[in-house]
Amino acid sequence: MTKSAIILTNGMLQTPFAKTTHGLVRGPSRYEILGVIDPPFAGEDAGTLLDGRPRNIPIFTSVSACLEALDNKPDYCIVGVATVGGVLPPAIREGLLEAAEAGLSLINGLHRLLAHDVELAELATQHGAQIIDIRRPKPIDELRFWTGEVLRLPALKIAVLGTDCALGKRTTCELLRQTCLENDIAAEMIYTGQTGWLQGTPHGFIFDATPNDFVCGELERAILDCHEATAPDVILLEGQSGLRNPSGPCGSELILAGGADAVILQHAPGREFYEDLEKLGCRIPPVSEEIEMIRLMGAEVIAVTLNHENLDEEQLRTERSKLQAELKVPVIHPLWDGLSEIVELVRQRLTARA
Repeated sequence: MTKSAIILTNGMLQTPFAKTTHGLVRGPSRYEILGVIDPPFAGEDAGTLLDGRPRNIPIFTSVSACLEALDNKPDYCIVGVATVGGVLPPAIREGLLEAAEAGLSLINGLHRLLAHDVELAELATQHGAQIIDIRRPKPIDELRFWTGEVLRLPALKIAVLGTDCALGKRTTCELLRQTCLENDIAAEMIYTGQTGWLQGTPHGFIFDATPNDFVCGELERAILDCHEATAPDVILLEGQSGLRNPSGPCGSELILAGGADAVILQHAPGREFYEDLEKLGCRIPPVSEEIEMIRLMGAEVIAVTLNHENLDEEQLRTERSKLQAELKVPVIHPLWDGLSEIVELVRQRLTARA
């Protein structure tokens, strides 16, 4: 039977920091989500609040209020936010203490490991609960160094990169996987962050919990394991951060070490500065420059996908038209337009390879 869970966001549900919760509400999810703890939106449906689609996931003021309202006690309590530097917010910690005291096991994707919190660890042990720290690093002797074997795989590998972090790269990856399957193209996704693991994606690793020397090897291992298990036509690689985000540049690994044949580039035209670096004046470079950088690294951007942050529908359509005229590639909003156009591009590439 599927285990159940509640999610803690505590005031951050409608911010990019709650992207883990957004992914679990939209699905898929390793667990049945019974509720979200976020006092400002208590009484609303998390799905309706997220994108206007009711999903029967109620929002509560506290863990105790949630447990009192639910017919069945959940198995887990999930930290549903990804904060800058992986810091554990005090309000989230209070919710975790409450959950541990109620006997719920705790799942955490932050860099701050809950197992190192003495009070939380003691409460969990006392009440028979587990602590699962997703970002706990593997021992060095369990990590793989890159060999180049991945470059010989027959599958078409597509990286979904972004011009910044918290843009919806994983959401686009998952939607594209589903749309490929609906169109008789066998596709699998390699997760590289906490949400992918929580969604139950079979193959992947936690990129930023891996020592740098082994990132490329662990990426290779995940791709090879995926190929061996299912031999898909297409392997989608979930990107992290952005190529030139100064707080954590990322993406070249998927092209150079992952052997990505093509790239889908996610962008938010309404976002001027890198996430949380506004005060430093760190501007996001033009999309055309990112596309050229990707070309120089050996991959082609076949489409640009958009996040509508800070823009209404009319403004987004205007920005989309501008980008499409400038870049000469399809520019698509995945949640509004669907990804059928990109699937046709994928099919064309598969046909050409065959």
